[in-house]
Amino acid sequence: MVGVMRLSTVILPIHRWVEGQKNWRRAEELGFHAAYTYDHLSWRTFRDGPWFGAIPTLTAAATVTQSMRLGTLVTSPNFRHPVTLAKELISLDDVSGGRVTLGIGAGGNGFDATALGQEAWTPRERADRFAEFVPLLDRLLTEGAVSQRGAFYTAEEARNIPGCVQRPRLPFAVAATGPRGLRLAARHGQAWVTTGDPKLYETGTPEQSVAALRGQAERLDAACAEIGRDAGELDRILLTGFTPDRGRPLESLDAFVDFAGRHRELGFTELAVHWPIPESDFAADQAVFEKIAAEAPAQLR
Repeated sequence: MVGVMRLSTVILPIHRWVEGQKNWRRAEELGFHAAYTYDHLSWRTFRDGPWFGAIPTLTAAATVTQSMRLGTLVTSPNFRHPVTLAKELISLDDVSGGRVTLGIGAGGNGFDATALGQEAWTPRERADRFAEFVPLLDRLLTEGAVSQRGAFYTAEEARNIPGCVQRPRLPFAVAATGPRGLRLAARHGQAWVTTGDPKLYETGTPEQSVAALRGQAERLDAACAEIGRDAGELDRILLTGFTPDRGRPLESLDAFVDFAGRHRELGFTELAVHWPIPESDFAADQAVFEKIAAEAPAQLR
């Protein structure tokens, strides 16, 4: 399953909009398929600096771009509720003219996990909540009125008229590596998202990472087969920067094309690269980054 690979970017919400909007405009000028942002309250090394909200940022980005897709990579239940999130997403889809993709995952133990005063959930608790969150959100985005009482989330006559511009709803890109998450991706996703195997980030090799990703993709195929779904219907997105290669693919056009080619052979249809941020884990030469954006897609066709 080797086909066309799209190139997207991730723009972290760390700049006041008077400056930040320049990156979103430039991303569209460079021809990126999509521009995503993280949906966090704060994140890792950026915790003590500026960090703005994902949905307002994407709404503003929708007003300064025309054709590029926009989305979260990813939203999680850590500080979201399906009822309020659905209303915001329907509004964002409307403002953007139907250009939104919802990246969604189970969340982790970062700063978001306890910001509302709760104890951090165990991996099992996160999986349990995710398994309830995604199907309810699916209903909220496709039905005009929803009532549902679950173990974690309740909707009481929640109304979402007129619904999404995209029909039957905006697409879900489900981030998953475990069996329960992969089953959710198979049933509810229009795309699957992974960052690779986090256990390999510090000490693994690129070859081990490719093998791990191949295994994840095979488990996704199996989850699709279980429910009779064609696995080829799902786009497959690799959020880069978290494999043992780290930032090396952005060091040159040739390095990136080599990296992208290896992952296209695994069936990935989209790579998301972080917009350069000096003096951070996502530092990269802006000129090289823009050369990759402009020239790599043609070499990957």
